[in-house]
Order: sequence, then structure tokens, then C-alpha cells
Amino acid sequence: MLRFVVPALVLAGPARAAMSRGFNQLFDAVVRIDVREVAFEDGAKRLSASIGSGVIFSKDGLILTNAHVASPRAVELSVTLASLERVSAHLVGWDHWTDLAVLQIDLAEVKRRGLKFTHADFGNSDDLYVGETVYAVGTPFGLTRTATRGIISNNRRYFEDSHGVNGYETGAFNTWLQTDAAINPGNSGGPLVTEDGKVIGISSRGYLGANNLGFAIPVSTARRVADGLVRNGSITRSYVGLVPRALQDFENFYSLALNTGMLIDNVDRGSPADRAGLRGGDILLAINGQKVDGRFPEQLPPIQNQIASVPVGTSLKLTVKRGASVADYSVVTEKLESQVGEEWVLEKWGLSVRKVTRTFARDHQLDDANGVQVIGVQPGFPADVAGLSRGDIITKINREPIPDLATVQRTHAAYVAKPQPVLVEALRNREVSLYILKP
Repeated sequence: MLRFVVPALVLAGPARAAMSRGFNQLFDAVVRIDVREVAFEDGAKRLSASIGSGVIFSKDGLILTNAHVASPRAVELSVTLASLERVSAHLVGWDHWTDLAVLQIDLAEVKRRGLKFTHADFGNSDDLYVGETVYAVGTPFGLTRTATRGIISNNRRYFEDSHGVNGYETGAFNTWLQTDAAINPGNSGGPLVTEDGKVIGISSRGYLGANNLGFAIPVSTARRVADGLVRNGSITRSYVGLVPRALQDFENFYSLALNTGMLIDNVDRGSPADRAGLRGGDILLAINGQKVDGRFPEQLPPIQNQIASVPVGTSLKLTVKRGASVADYSVVTEKLESQVGEEWVLEKWGLSVRKVTRTFARDHQLDDANGVQVIGVQPGFPADVAGLSRGDIITKINREPIPDLATVQRTHAAYVAKPQPVLVEALRNREVSLYILKP
């Protein structure tokens, strides 16, 4: 079995030996993840294969990785252990908002084949300092069990990616660890660790075309999310519809003391905050009496997470400054939803669709969340011949509204069983058009 040798450190023998043992234990807990997943593209169902990394974090064979490595689209998951043996795994849950997922090794298979594995220990990402030595361990470009060395370049980097995980949003509720340890394709989901082998982050991405710019999710976030995924299979968050912006350089304009409040850059149309009367340009001073400080971008994720972490349906008291006046607003939270809905392919029509979500409807000023968005059309099939195009919003089929994806699936199944013309009503550039799908 390969062993990683910790570089020589200025430490006494016993201390160096302890660090080496910790790193070797970590190295044996890192796995390669092979994924086969389905995508609904161009009106057809397509399978693709990819490789990622993960780290076993419990004696029960639970694995932390990225959501963009293992998602509900996966139809087959397998992990390669330190012994180089490959075993099956399944998805426990995923959370695209933090780009995290949890897998479960098939323990029955492990027992039947007499295999063994170890698990890594977590460190404390809150104690990291800029310049601290760290290692990114994983499977870059398929090179299993590779370690690269670097430092913590920034321990509280902020960026939000609206299409970061297979088109899903990520980054709104946590800051990131920035490192110059090499993170390449295939490293995704592997651990970022300290010299004693303690996991302090989950590697997520590197900037293509840049040198030494890698990012990891802090383990303080990863542990919290992993606990929720193991317990419930998903993370439910609250939403009020505030779009935040850092107050830096705006304090004088709003006559504010430094480190006071968060700028509300915009309010989502039809959201709880909108219905309560909040609007862009307001200053959020406190949540349930607890003062907020959103002067810098790095301070925005904790404020957003404070709102997201309360149970759905909670009434929040938001203290807001508007002009010279200060007032309290009562806002009842709703369930946070992604813009990206569930996808499916209607093969006989040559049509791939995505369910319209409440968030998508708000952002595109639709009347409601009924309908599906066309995300692909296969040339020569009924949808293409009828004139449907990518981006159209199908609102009705055979004059019936589409409240969910199952409605479309049932209509398509009836067409497969007995082909006959289907009337489709769709929105394109806010204009309604009718299309007939012919057998």
C-alpha cells in the first residue's frame, strides 16, 4: 500500500511521528469517485462519465464530496478505496447551495468481500490563518491518491456563483478557503488538510487559466451540511427575497456609522419581503433585534445564513432604515427554491424540459410557476417540426395547465401508448403561441 511521507519538519521525533500517522490515516480515507449520470440535452437522454474525489468521514462509510461530483442525476456511483478495491455507493443527499454531497459505501458489499477502510478526522477551519501549510488530496485527472502542497491564501474569500453546480446556484451562505495548493479537474470533493492530516475543507474548484487559485468549502460549513444531509437527505432553508450588497463606500451617502447595517440592493418581486413593503435602497439594521454588520462582502454570507437557518414559516422582525426613519417590518419566511427545476426528457416528442420553479417565475416575471421550460429539441422530431424552441415556456398541454412535471409525463405516456396530435400552448417573448405535435 502506498504511503505519503510528510516532509521533514522542525519537530521532535515523537511529534513528527504523530503528524505522519495522522496524515497517513487521512490518506487512507481518501477515495476516487467514478460517476455515471444522465443528462437531458437536445431532446434526448444522454449518459456521461466523470471522476471526482471524496473523503470517508465516519466508521459507517459516509463520504463527503462535492454536489457537482455526485448529484441526483447519478445513475451509478462507485468508490475506489485506499486498497485500490472498487465498491458501490449511493447518494445520501446533496446541497448545491454549498456544493456538498454525502455518499454511503455499500457496507454489505464491503463485508462480503472482506474489505476494510478507515475514516479521516475533522479539524477546525475557523482557526486557520493566512500562510498556514495545507495539502489538497484527491484524484486530479484520474491520478488516484495525489497530494499537492500549498498555503491558505485567504481564509474568508467571498464569491457567489449563480450557475456554479450544473447550472444551480452556490456560494450564498458561506465564505471559501482560498489556497495555492494545486486543485485540478478530478480533485473536486477531496479534502484540504493540515499537516497533521485533519480535514479543514472540501476542495471545490480552481480557476482555469489562472495560477495557484483554488477554493475549498470550510469544514465548519461541511460538517453542518453533512449532518443535515445524513439526517434528512436534503437541507431546507428559509427565504425572504432580500438581495444583499455590502455597505462599503455607501456609509456617508446613507448617514450611517461604520459597521452598521446591510444594504438591501434589491427585493425579489412577489417575495415575502416585497409583500411586507421592503424595497431596494433600504438598510437592514437588525434581525429579531440582533444587529447586523454587512460593511464588507465577506460579511454577507453569515447574514444570509442567519435568515436561511430559521424554520420555514418563521416570522422575522426586520429593523430597517429608510431615509431618516427607522421601522420594524414583520416578514414570514418561505422555503428557499432554486431557479433550476427538475428535468426530464419526452423522447417520442424529441423534447427535454425543466419544471418552472417559483424562483424562476419571479425572476422572469411569469404569472405563476405552472409550466415547463424547453431546454432542448431534437431535430426532426414532433417538437422540432411543430416549431418549439429552446427557452419556450410550455404552459398548457391539450388546454390543461401544467402544475408539475408528472402532468407532462402522463400526457407523454398516453401519446406513446396511442399516438395522436397534441395541442401545446407556449410563451415566447411574452407572447402566447399554439403548436401541434403530430405523430
